[in-house]
Amino acid sequence: MIDFWLAAGLLLLVALSFLLIPVLRGRRAQREEDRTALNVALYQERVAELQAQQVEGVLDATQMTAGRDEAARELLADTEGADVGRVSRLGKPLPLLAAILVPVLGLGLYLHFGASDKVELTREFAQAPQSMEEMTLRLERAVAAQPDSAEGLYFLGRTYMAQDRPADAAKIFERTVALAGRQPELLGQWAQAQYFADNKKWSDKVQALTDEALKADPKEVTSLGLLGIAAFESERYQDAIDYWNRLLAQLPTEDASRAALQGGIQRATEKLQESGATVAKAPAVVSKPVALLKVSVDLSAEVKAKVLPGDSVFIFARAVSGPPAPLAAKRLTVADLPVTVELGDADAMMPQLKLSNFPEVQLVARVSRAGQPTAGEWVGRSQPMASSTTAPQSLTIDSPDQ
Repeated sequence: MIDFWLAAGLLLLVALSFLLIPVLRGRRAQREEDRTALNVALYQERVAELQAQQVEGVLDATQMTAGRDEAARELLADTEGADVGRVSRLGKPLPLLAAILVPVLGLGLYLHFGASDKVELTREFAQAPQSMEEMTLRLERAVAAQPDSAEGLYFLGRTYMAQDRPADAAKIFERTVALAGRQPELLGQWAQAQYFADNKKWSDKVQALTDEALKADPKEVTSLGLLGIAAFESERYQDAIDYWNRLLAQLPTEDASRAALQGGIQRATEKLQESGATVAKAPAVVSKPVALLKVSVDLSAEVKAKVLPGDSVFIFARAVSGPPAPLAAKRLTVADLPVTVELGDADAMMPQLKLSNFPEVQLVARVSRAGQPTAGEWVGRSQPMASSTTAPQSLTIDSPDQ
């Protein structure tokens, strides 16, 4: 921020110069007027002396004329180059008062309407965080600076959950839903955070959220996993097995969470058998195919003339009807373009947000000098497409990012 304030101070000095220079010029003009007035008074005094000597007979008419001409020449010589008298002028107090008020008012208006916090935040995001706590602080400041950013709120909520702060996460997810709409994935995240915030006590609110999420999307993974956990905790082992089997059917074959989920199903099965009950036969689990999109990215001719080689380029896919966070993303630089990349489940930002979990996605490529994936200078977007699309796609970054 030091270079910013130095630049602001330099601009302030330039502004003050327009106020103070006229004042200094006015003082010089005043001195010129004072000197001219003195010369005129001396001339009049000299003429009066010559007239007195003529009356006394010391000077004749010729000598009187010659003396007056000499005094006139001296007056002209002394006043030559002096500025023409001003018709009117501002008083000195007004420019000096303006010189004081300009910086004070400018600073006050900037602190009220300016964006110094966003400038500093942009600098911070350009560097990798050193710890989870530092990332959390950055996200909190980003949300404070851009309270209407659903993406920022979503990432902050996920970060709170990773730090075992479910009560804070529940409040953030509630705000995210208010901004982005009642999307199934967001409702599932909100329900999960609320459940853990209530010390794993099932409530009508959590039930309503999961019901709404699964009604809109029967395959919503967070709600299925949460319902399975709640059923297991309340010793409803058959329900837990059913929910977890439904979740298992949504996970790709190589998903690392499949092993833990199958372990949970096995434990629920053993508990059920220990109670003497019979485990209902689960339907065959069909693994979902792995989603993989291939996209070629380049810049338009107009944008090429404006970008820098070191500017960050984010290429990602996001759900058309789903959470605002990217499902799969890669980060490059302008120097890498044109480029062809593959976006798949292996590039998922979060385990529960995979391309294969959403039927329809949109491809986005964004240039961001500040290194922020959620905001930049130029962007290119594709039309909605199926996440199972196998045909290569082309994407041109050609529009200002708004």
